[in-house]
Amino acid sequence: MKYGLKISTGILTLLMLSGASVLADDATADKWIAEFQPSSLSKDQQKSEINWFIKAAEPFKGMEIKVVSETIATHEYESKTLAAAFTELTGIKVTHDLIGEGDVVEKLQTQMQSGENIYDAYINDSDLIGTHWRYQQARNLTDWMTGVGKDVTNPELDLEDFIGTSFTTGPDGKLYQLPDQQFANLYWFRYDWFTEEKNMSDFKARYGYDLGVPVNWSAYEDIAEFFTGREIDGEKVYGHMDYGKKDPSLGWRFTDAWMSMAGMGDKGEPNGLPVDEWGMRVNENSQPTGSCMARGGATNSPAAVYALQKYVDWLKKYAPPAAAGMVFSEAGPVPAQGNIAQQIFWYTTFTPDMVKNNIPVVNDDGTPKWRMAPSPHGAYWQPGTKIGYQDAGSWTLMKSTPDDRAKAAWLYAQFVTSKTVDVKKSHLGLTFIRESSINHPSFTDRASKLGGLVEFYRSPARVQWSPTGTNIPDYPKLAQLWWQNIGDASSGEKTAQEALDALCFAQDRLLRRLERAGVQGEFGPKLNEESDAEYWLAQSGAPKAKIANEKPDPITVSYDELIKSWQ
Repeated sequence: MKYGLKISTGILTLLMLSGASVLADDATADKWIAEFQPSSLSKDQQKSEINWFIKAAEPFKGMEIKVVSETIATHEYESKTLAAAFTELTGIKVTHDLIGEGDVVEKLQTQMQSGENIYDAYINDSDLIGTHWRYQQARNLTDWMTGVGKDVTNPELDLEDFIGTSFTTGPDGKLYQLPDQQFANLYWFRYDWFTEEKNMSDFKARYGYDLGVPVNWSAYEDIAEFFTGREIDGEKVYGHMDYGKKDPSLGWRFTDAWMSMAGMGDKGEPNGLPVDEWGMRVNENSQPTGSCMARGGATNSPAAVYALQKYVDWLKKYAPPAAAGMVFSEAGPVPAQGNIAQQIFWYTTFTPDMVKNNIPVVNDDGTPKWRMAPSPHGAYWQPGTKIGYQDAGSWTLMKSTPDDRAKAAWLYAQFVTSKTVDVKKSHLGLTFIRESSINHPSFTDRASKLGGLVEFYRSPARVQWSPTGTNIPDYPKLAQLWWQNIGDASSGEKTAQEALDALCFAQDRLLRRLERAGVQGEFGPKLNEESDAEYWLAQSGAPKAKIANEKPDPITVSYDELIKSWQ
């Protein structure tokens, strides 16, 4: 049992029956239970869990709380439907704001710096785990659930059922965030085009190997070249899709493991050690020691330059011209429009856009013309190196939030992640957080229409996709440096090397400020002295010296054989 929170449903039912004065009105409860179908719980179990929330919320009835998350389909359902359900059932009025992800991080950062209670709870990425663990301004949920928050912690929360708690646990073994939604960064492609006989024969004649799911970037590049400019069903096709506008989301596009996919970092799961996918090196005490090669980091290393240059080249050569001016949210739905052959860096949060009826990428019977698969890796990648990113938007309670408001918000956080609602929420947003939802029979029935998403999340492969780890000491401040400097390369203002030199220098300057301030205690930065980069390049692991052949032999695999390996 994890954290000792699991008790039997039967006992919980008896506890609820003993509090008859606060049981749900049958008509109200039945209305919402009808909304929350399908569920991994029976309707009686759902009513029992709802009654627990009603009873636990009694001391906070009439309170108004504010929570915030980024704008994706999962959170839209929470904001519009689950917040209304929770308000009606408990009497706690919830305002669930939806704003851009960059704005969420900014609000959280402001609350950390000012101590002002801007929001009573945040859904922010687990990418901030290194920040929360070091600054100790977020409530440690392990102690909260057995201490101050014990009376508002659902006995049926069942933390063991959550698939992402390893991402939200600090090196101290404490849970700092509760996962609310997860999505992976995978490869997306037009299965129908890849299996069309003429395309297959034309590709084989031109490149000398089979058209299939690319295992490495060499094959991805060939496939992008092959499809770009072809005419299919009377429309010009592009072999690649991406985005390039100088915007916070451009930073995530890189820190969300692009460099590790290229092979920049060290081996290690869930993140490379001692050098991670940001190029950040840490010592044996988890203290960041630098990101420039001169300090043992890899942010401006040959592998990082290779990764950034490939991004720039592919965006210019193989993507629609408009892609260079798009941000994450604008580019994500574009493949659903029907003229994109493949996308190497595609977030599964956009799956709902790909499964709508009467769109070019869905067959008449509702099955997709596309599939998703593991992203290919770059020339510097070696087995054991991180291969992909997984976003884990997670509930975070700040210590600057008064206890009573934090308790009311914690009830809401547990409600929107509860077994009562999670299967229904998962069908709408397709951002799985619970084993019981992934393995629900309704997803077995729906799997053929989701292009490999269910197979991926039921496979051992999913654990190889992970968020930013604990090497990053201040995500809000460091993330700002990425989009600003990467944007200079995307726009052509700087070469890849110049942009990454500027980025790593800015990161190390910030690490030095944190070190001098001493605000992160014994786990804060402790920079290595600068030395010749050649010293570090000669060592084993990252940073890695430039290799002679950055386009090794291309490799593809059959998608159908790949899926069999997942099963």
